[in-house]
Amino acid sequence: MTNGAFRLALTLAVLGLAAVAWGQTAFVVEDWASIPAGTKGVPPGWKGQNWGSPANDFTVLVDDPHHVLHAKSAGDGSTISKDIKGKVKLKQTPIIEWSWKVVTLPTGANACKSATDDEAGQIYVTWRRFPELVRSRVIGYIWDTTAPVGTICKSEKTSTVTYIVVRSGPADLGKWLTEHRNVADDFKKIFEERDADDPDAISIGIDSNDTKSQSEAFVGTIRFRP
Repeated sequence: MTNGAFRLALTLAVLGLAAVAWGQTAFVVEDWASIPAGTKGVPPGWKGQNWGSPANDFTVLVDDPHHVLHAKSAGDGSTISKDIKGKVKLKQTPIIEWSWKVVTLPTGANACKSATDDEAGQIYVTWRRFPELVRSRVIGYIWDTTAPVGTICKSEKTSTVTYIVVRSGPADLGKWLTEHRNVADDFKKIFEERDADDPDAISIGIDSNDTKSQSEAFVGTIRFRP
């Protein structure tokens, strides 16, 4: 074997081992692949919110060529959640990765103000603590209408939620985008703790109830990875 061939074989072997290691440690929260296209309402394996009057205008559909979740709201708000307790170890997989496409932003919304707390794109990571309604910890990664990217603010409506604005405004509407956040680092920064606890749930939300407008978004695969 020539030196060049040996180096190529070694490189391929290393890449193969890395791919195997990544596959063993990454955890897919949802890729929608097992849910038939056309499924409406709260998807199988998820739970709908138990407050308010959610429209649950969710539909699993195919979008070039993957299964994705289509979410809409018209003056209402809906949130779905999936339990991941014991399935995600942040020390091994601290990065949450998801894809989304926002089509319509709620008019004039700003998550940092109670009167305009609406967002089309919402991915939440939850750490439950008893009593859950007042002591749980929630980080919401959002696509806001007006709050600048990088803004971190506590919800004025829900004391357990802290928002991080990942995207803002209409510039990238209609485009599929993939996001990455280090949840462990965000947890330690927001809650001022040395170590990050492992999360208990993932939620997807959409609303436009405060601005009395409309919002629309698509969500693709959500996973935790190294």
